[in-house]
Amino acid sequence: MLNPVKVGILGLGTVGGGTVHVLQQNAEEIARRAGRGIIVTHACAKELNKTHPYTTDDIVLTEQLTDLVNNPEIEIIVELLGGTTIARDMTLQAIANGKHVVTANKALIAKHGNEIFAAAQDKGVMVAFEAAVGGGIPIIKAVREGLAANEVEMVTGIINGTCNFILTEMRDKGSDFADVLAEAQRLGYAERDPTFDIEGVDAAHKLTILASIAFGIPLQFDKVYMEGITKITPEDVQYANELGYRIKHLGITKRTKKGIELRVHPTFIPNKRLLANVEGVMNAVLVESDALGASLYYGAGAGALPTGSAIVADLVDVTRTLTTDPGNRVPHLAFQPNALVDLPIVPIDEIESSYYLRLSALDKLGVLAHVTNILSDNGISIEAIIQKEPIGGAEHVSVVMLTHQVVEKQLNRAILAIESLEGIIGKVTRIRLEMLAS
Repeated sequence: MLNPVKVGILGLGTVGGGTVHVLQQNAEEIARRAGRGIIVTHACAKELNKTHPYTTDDIVLTEQLTDLVNNPEIEIIVELLGGTTIARDMTLQAIANGKHVVTANKALIAKHGNEIFAAAQDKGVMVAFEAAVGGGIPIIKAVREGLAANEVEMVTGIINGTCNFILTEMRDKGSDFADVLAEAQRLGYAERDPTFDIEGVDAAHKLTILASIAFGIPLQFDKVYMEGITKITPEDVQYANELGYRIKHLGITKRTKKGIELRVHPTFIPNKRLLANVEGVMNAVLVESDALGASLYYGAGAGALPTGSAIVADLVDVTRTLTTDPGNRVPHLAFQPNALVDLPIVPIDEIESSYYLRLSALDKLGVLAHVTNILSDNGISIEAIIQKEPIGGAEHVSVVMLTHQVVEKQLNRAILAIESLEGIIGKVTRIRLEMLAS
């Protein structure tokens, strides 16, 4: 058997520790699959994470990132720094030095992937990023390789475990968003500053990557529509349940006649769909394609060992291809670099969707008729409507509607008109609705 491949890890925290743990625990099996051993010889870390049982006895530890990216003995760099500034610099420097790179950094790929992949192409090296989307779920490989015979039509995913945990707890316990967020932080499912998760930024990074490998388009994070879950109320969760739906925070990208949709937002989905039953911190991605139809990929979207599993799978892939002609490797974004097409990204007000609307109306004859007239005037038909009885003599009642499909800008016009009615209090709550294929 050939000499082991030497790996350097930038960042030996939770995920880095999990990666070393997996490599050491399954060393023999990994070598059988890769055709040679894979060993971590160097690591850069300010603090070691010792949550998992692994040894650093044979690893040279340093605090200098350049000690690894400039070391001629190291063939593969694993980038686990997070962020996009130093991570970008180190990744490009490693590539310039002829090293392959494995990364779990979705923000890095979403924002700088076009530049990084072009540099890797020029140097004949690989950049692998399975762990950047869906943690341990092999969704990148599935879409890029397993579905290579298909024209992908739509990719829909629960791709942020923090949001999914919060929405699951709100449904199961009837709690407010703020209370569940505090619980998620206590359990370690949410960061001290949870903005990236709860406002949809993390999911948008991942969706950017999925859209590129699904449709063969350049990475375009700046064109993703983002909406978080901070405005979801227990009332919305309860009404969803009454109507036969669940609220999930989804990343959605689909091919339409207008172009490619790229959007992240809370979504009503029928409670019988598989995605509706993905609970807690788990992730799942539904892919709809022409030959296979609908396929679902489910698993742990974060964590040391699940993410480490994906990183090691990438290390095995890179090791297998070290001696192959760079021109015959699997392309970074599924399609040959010269075959990417810059399809238009559909603005959010041009998408077509069904909608859930919740409003507070004066309990008086004629108010609801005005609302339905406005909807009708804007070409919006109603599929279902619930009007609650006033509570404790209150003058206003909650009215909930589900609409049929409509272009969003038509709904926006209708909502503005409804909010200006004398009998309507406050803003109209609007949540998009997707029926999904499975």
